[in-house]
Amino acid sequence: MTFSEFGRTVAENNSQGTDHGSAGPMFLAGGGVKPGVHGHHPSYEHFNPQGHFIPTHDFRSVYAAILEKWLGAPSQPILGGAFGALDCIA
Repeated sequence: MTFSEFGRTVAENNSQGTDHGSAGPMFLAGGGVKPGVHGHHPSYEHFNPQGHFIPTHDFRSVYAAILEKWLGAPSQPILGGAFGALDCIA
């Protein structure tokens, strides 16, 4: 698993750049990963109140899948809540 917290905002900031956003890519690889793309590109028409992309999946749903389906551990006590395991692990 690899991911980045380097999601960016769509709108330009005062320095003619962009700020950290709330969505970003995550990649899973290996024999236990279901192939394909899970989720879809965020909308360019709908943003959260801060003007950020709205993620299509909470990153904790990927963590829940890895904890439950690969490691055999309960995800709720580790993640501090129920996030619904993403169907990405075989």
